[in-house]
Amino acid sequence: MFKSVLVANRGEIACRVFRTARAMGLRTIAVYSEADAKAPHVRMADEAVLLGPAQASESYLDGAKVLAAARATGAEAIHPGYGFLSENADFAEAVKAAGLVWIGPPPASIRAMGLKDAAKKLMIEAGVPVTPGYQGEDQSADTLKAEADRIGYPVLIKAVAGGGGKGMRRVDRAEDFADALASAQREGQSSFGDPRVLIETYITRPRHIEVQVFGDTHGTVVHLNERDCSLQRRHQKVIEEAPAPGMDAATREAVTAAAVRAAQAVNYEGAGTIEFIADASEGLRADRIWFMEMNTRLQVEHPVTEAITGVDLVEWQLRVAAGEPIPLKQQEIGIHGWAMEARLYAEDPANGFLPSIGRLEHFRMPDGVRVDTGVEQGGEVSQFYDPMIAKLIVHEDTREEAAEALAEACGEVEVWPVRTNAGFLVRCLEHPRFVSGDVDTGFIGAEGDALLPASSPERVLAAVGLYAEKHYEPGSAPRHNDFGPWDTLTGALGFRLNGTPRGLWVLEVDGQRVERDAISAQSHDSTWLVEENGQRVTVRYDYGDWGHGSVQVGGRTFGQNTVGNDLILFDRGQAVVITGLQAAGPSGGPASDGSLRAPMPGKVVAVPVKAGDPVKKGQPVVVIEAMKMEQALTAPYDGVVESIGFNVGDQVGADAVLAVVTAGDE
Repeated sequence: MFKSVLVANRGEIACRVFRTARAMGLRTIAVYSEADAKAPHVRMADEAVLLGPAQASESYLDGAKVLAAARATGAEAIHPGYGFLSENADFAEAVKAAGLVWIGPPPASIRAMGLKDAAKKLMIEAGVPVTPGYQGEDQSADTLKAEADRIGYPVLIKAVAGGGGKGMRRVDRAEDFADALASAQREGQSSFGDPRVLIETYITRPRHIEVQVFGDTHGTVVHLNERDCSLQRRHQKVIEEAPAPGMDAATREAVTAAAVRAAQAVNYEGAGTIEFIADASEGLRADRIWFMEMNTRLQVEHPVTEAITGVDLVEWQLRVAAGEPIPLKQQEIGIHGWAMEARLYAEDPANGFLPSIGRLEHFRMPDGVRVDTGVEQGGEVSQFYDPMIAKLIVHEDTREEAAEALAEACGEVEVWPVRTNAGFLVRCLEHPRFVSGDVDTGFIGAEGDALLPASSPERVLAAVGLYAEKHYEPGSAPRHNDFGPWDTLTGALGFRLNGTPRGLWVLEVDGQRVERDAISAQSHDSTWLVEENGQRVTVRYDYGDWGHGSVQVGGRTFGQNTVGNDLILFDRGQAVVITGLQAAGPSGGPASDGSLRAPMPGKVVAVPVKAGDPVKKGQPVVVIEAMKMEQALTAPYDGVVESIGFNVGDQVGADAVLAVVTAGDE
């Protein structure tokens, strides 16, 4: 066994590998960019080396710099994690050529499975069933369009070098094909340096089933059963579980045997995942599951497999890379209980799931569950990297218990001012369809607004009571008084000589204006009575540590914190900011001025219109790329493009005016 390992990655996967490596007595070495200088993975390692600027192309993706760091620190092995250089065959060869141990599959295996079109041809030869489609060499737009027409809509365009949902577009109509193709090719070039695509028939009720495989240098290949990763949004996995719901023994045997054949066909070594797509219209059936692709690395969702098998997959990776045989025989690998994982993303579900960046002023994760993360309170979520900030993993005896435990854990997440999808995850996990196991990759799109956390009367009452407590109760945390002394006599507060504090509280909660009457019932124990539909409801505030506390309304408990100048209520994973308003009259928002502003820093990747062009409401005007995702800014109404402020390739700051659309007829 080698004595030291460098992890050529960042964030939670670097921390994950370090935990196992240190437990095995190995010296650990981190690499980092300027943006990650204070990141947890840097402190966790025994030694750390700066690679370069924040841009991945100048740091984590620069193989020469990684190898130089390995030489400088005396590293004997390199673990690539996932993403970045993990499936780069040229880098794997360079590692081996430098006399280092590559903790991953042989470069030839990476190449064989790295291009989706070539991999499918290889799988056909190995007797593995594949999805019908087009994997030809002719990449002209006319040929691709003709093949899509032949296959029949809907079709799926996929970057041949893709992964993680990048470079993938569903097309429902022939007239939408050209734009979708251009977008997929552009994203394929940006993410993988390869614009080529393949086309597949789109299965209307697809489930994403994948099998964890492992090979060693002694010719052995085993599987560690399947995972279900069907809960996805924009082809990005959201919730994963193992085993797959509805998987019977015969179907499991068929799909895992196919996965082993696939790995054997490329002489696979190390951890890998064979991904299948299943037609779930009649449940899981062995004859309705097809090979999609192979990921020649450890997967983000590997913890659920670890939970049900009791195997440390990173330890297996390290031992197999050192030449040891796989520790268990196939018949010794079982399934114990049920595991689920939720991906916590820095994104705002209420704002079209736009990525959210900034400083993590408040960051609390749940207790009692496995949390894999590479960030901490006071750290930064950067525009330069993937928006996933943590994974929450539970392991219970049954699927129902696992879903309930994971929903509870997601509901305890408290993050501010960076927005997260925690509340959205709770709604997914508690949805009757998910609880029953009736899921497919279209679940999130079909359920739509039902999965977005909504306001509730209890939340409004908790917000009013909390705001009253923070602003008027003696001995509370520092207050942000939105009312002047005369307002306390005539406006916001109804004056009563020697009376208890009370008044008409005018607040903004969930972006909505609310008015409630509140009376301090017992100031010594922080209890307020809030008027609701003519009834007085008790709202109690309990103090906690470091500004954290809780608010109780009936049987509901909400977390709360004061973060800077923000008063935040946490409701089952969703952060709600509470703002005091003046008591005089309702507020109204201005109509859109037609300015299309960048929601966050990024790069302009497409401008499909020009100044003077007529546009329809919802038509894309400018497309930007940020945090490895494309975001189209669309016309707010029918009108004309008055101006375009930037060109393709320009870097733009948050709130920059990218274009202006004026209202009017074409």
